[in-house]
Amino acid sequence: MDDVGVLKKETMICTPLMGQSVEQMVRDMHKAKVEGADLVEVRLDYINNFHPQQDLEIILRNKPLPVMIVYRPKWEGGQYEGDEHSRLEALHLAEKLGADYIDFELKVASDFLGKQKMDQHSSSRTIVSCYVDGVTPPIEDLICRVALLQSTGADMIKLVINATNITEITKIFHLLSHCQMPLIAYSIGDRGFMSQILCRKFGGFLVYGSMEGSPVAGLPTLESLREAYKVQYINKDTKVFGLISKPVGHSKGPILHNPAFRHVNYNGIYVPMLVDDLKEFFSIYSSPDFAGFSVGIPYKEAVTGFCDELHPLAQSIGAVNTIMRRPSDGKLIGYNTDCEASITAIEDALRERGLPNGEAPLNSPLTGKQFVLVGAGGAGRALAFGARSRGAQLVIFDLDFDRAKSLAHAVSGEVKLYEDVANFQPEKGAILANATPLGMHPNTDRIPVAEETLLNYQLVFDSVYTPRKTRLLKEAEAAGAIIVSGVEMFLRQAIGQFNLFTGGEAPKSS
Repeated sequence: MDDVGVLKKETMICTPLMGQSVEQMVRDMHKAKVEGADLVEVRLDYINNFHPQQDLEIILRNKPLPVMIVYRPKWEGGQYEGDEHSRLEALHLAEKLGADYIDFELKVASDFLGKQKMDQHSSSRTIVSCYVDGVTPPIEDLICRVALLQSTGADMIKLVINATNITEITKIFHLLSHCQMPLIAYSIGDRGFMSQILCRKFGGFLVYGSMEGSPVAGLPTLESLREAYKVQYINKDTKVFGLISKPVGHSKGPILHNPAFRHVNYNGIYVPMLVDDLKEFFSIYSSPDFAGFSVGIPYKEAVTGFCDELHPLAQSIGAVNTIMRRPSDGKLIGYNTDCEASITAIEDALRERGLPNGEAPLNSPLTGKQFVLVGAGGAGRALAFGARSRGAQLVIFDLDFDRAKSLAHAVSGEVKLYEDVANFQPEKGAILANATPLGMHPNTDRIPVAEETLLNYQLVFDSVYTPRKTRLLKEAEAAGAIIVSGVEMFLRQAIGQFNLFTGGEAPKSS
């Protein structure tokens, strides 16, 4: 994709209000202001038994911040099914009553703006909008639509798509960075999330956020925009980092990396990236603006094929959790910070619980221990190579027996059938490591082994970190085992990533 254009003006944060009564709309306007919105989008088509004169007067008389009035018909994705003349009359009434912004559809632009010109005293700013339903068209078609929107003479224009692939979002970025007038452009849905967060970087006029307790698919919360992402500090020079994963909603990366970037005054932003196709993703997101990536489920092994070079540790493990774009030539370099992160978390927990007088051992506390690993994917491979490097004896289980067998061969371990894991009897004092998504939110009630077998493990590690204490860890703790949460691994690997991202040292706290 192209490099970014010039940032045009301050980007405002807007929240959509879809209350079913005027009273609810008024309450929500005040709540939105408290939560950090700069303006609200009032959806009149959601109000039950809407009475234009009475209800608009109440809304506009009680507004605590600027208001954008929207009265969306069914044919443009809204709720309104009544007479078109009455709908336009309501929008003109909102204009006369002092609404700050009036949003109307491209299809009715000439009718609406023609009547507005007869009212020389209007202070409302007009927004002509277009919702692209279905498949996102080529960028050339979208450019033509933007030109058509501009030709109406409205003060601002809005274009909304429904991306089915994160690669389609680059079309939004292109439009934002090249448009010569205020443009609101974004994608709805989960794959459109990044179009909101990066709006300011590419010169967008408006970014949308949802209120606490009123989630909207594809929208960050107002609180996260102000606190976790701090979009007010993003500019055209901000470097973009993100988590390539599927699913991606569980990620805590943004609340860890973004405050750390600010703590060391690094101009970067970290966003979740719901990726469906690695090849397409890397071919589209090739700009130096996208400077690095974390890699999560299920791509840690597959992504090695898209790296131009691999760090020796990542090469030996066969899995990558961090990618950097080398500034000098744009090549993608793959690293693995999972390996040391997971193994040192386990070692430190064993040392804290198992050593008299705090004496440091000469060898790793894992040396000679049986290490039972469930999961031979990217995280499992990192654990396996780390455990082998410390002299542990590995027993590996995976749904894919051939994958488990291949990993066992690489680390001189033993492979077992996955269906035998539930009742596998380990040696006394063994280590159990779960490197599967079992127990991850929302399926939190599943564990990979039988509860009664937990009595034989000295330590149980779970790579899952949402929730922080999984059912596996609760059961293991009740059985008397030392437990290590995936949070420990996550924090340690993130420190390694942060150092690669910034070229500096991660802060001790942020």
